[in-house]
Amino acid sequence: MAIARHGTGSRAAAAALASQVHPVFMLPPLAASVFGAVLAGRFAPAALGLHAAATFFAVYTAHLKDGYVDFYRRGEDDDHPLTEAGCRWALAGATLWFVAVTGALGVVAGPVTALLTAPMWVLGYLHAPQSDTNPVTTTLGYPSGIALAIVGGHHAQFGAVAVEPLAFGLVFLVALAGVKIIDDSTDYAYDRSIAKRTVAVALGVRRARRLAYALLYAGFTLVLVFAVDGVFPPSSPLAAVAFGLVAVAAAGAGPSVATMLLVRGAYVFLAGLVVAVWFRPLSGLPLPDIGVLGPYTYLATEVVFGGMALALLRRADAVWRAARTVLALYPIAFVWDWYTLTVGVFAIPLRTGVDVAGIPLEEHLFMVVVPALVVGVHETLSVPKD
Repeated sequence: MAIARHGTGSRAAAAALASQVHPVFMLPPLAASVFGAVLAGRFAPAALGLHAAATFFAVYTAHLKDGYVDFYRRGEDDDHPLTEAGCRWALAGATLWFVAVTGALGVVAGPVTALLTAPMWVLGYLHAPQSDTNPVTTTLGYPSGIALAIVGGHHAQFGAVAVEPLAFGLVFLVALAGVKIIDDSTDYAYDRSIAKRTVAVALGVRRARRLAYALLYAGFTLVLVFAVDGVFPPSSPLAAVAFGLVAVAAAGAGPSVATMLLVRGAYVFLAGLVVAVWFRPLSGLPLPDIGVLGPYTYLATEVVFGGMALALLRRADAVWRAARTVLALYPIAFVWDWYTLTVGVFAIPLRTGVDVAGIPLEEHLFMVVVPALVVGVHETLSVPKD
């Protein structure tokens, strides 16, 4: 029985099987498995190796099945290194290896770890042709595998399901869903021609791209929320900032270049989180205390955010639109502010003490800065892209 379509013998068969190892998509799940162990703060070599191996065979199954379906069933690909029988034998072999490794993992780390690992193979095997024709499942399949690799890798070391790996899994699920949407946009024309409903086909390229960046932003925001809540180390948002800068650079690029940048940005993101978790560089450091500015503290924050609002408004050529919005809202905000201060809803200790028309000077500025910043962000996001 021939394994390889091009060439004969064991060397050709090995080369054909090795061709289905795609490092760009294989390394992140393996890194996620190791990251789970990093979160646990311990490294049991056997459990780590077995979980990483199970992750490998799950992703390898996905690549085999995807190539088999795309070439032999759909006719999408121009060539494939494996024969049809070779694909089937390779799928059977990868599955047997996954079952064996996962079974061994269940013995070494416990049955729950094995149960958390098994869905990765299910996701891989069902990727094509079942999952990759639906906008939701085709988008969430790979990110779900990453999330499971983190949770399973942690459980293999720690022996329990904890909040931290679940939170990191959620962050990667959301952020990588955005990357996957942009990646699928590279095949928009072909997918549309064969009625393959990716998010780009279902929503259109522009709306899909907006959803993708909304998911990326949501993922970055989750990092900040979890860091403030104490679930993530204090330096974790720096990893999100690094990925965010890459996302900004990718915003003006086409789908192919944007995907290339975002995939590499995801590597930077993971590396930054590994550093944050392993070394915890900012742990124990107090937050910067701007209260040293005394009575000018509140005023200083308004200057900073007011400058940000003005920069956004000038960039979007929306200064006068913001001014109209501020003037329209000002009377409502004034009454609201005056009433809440009068009845004692809140107090402002770090202020200059200057009152104008019955309320602090800083509150008058607040009623200008906040709507101006909102309009600035809205108008910046609404600027049409070429």
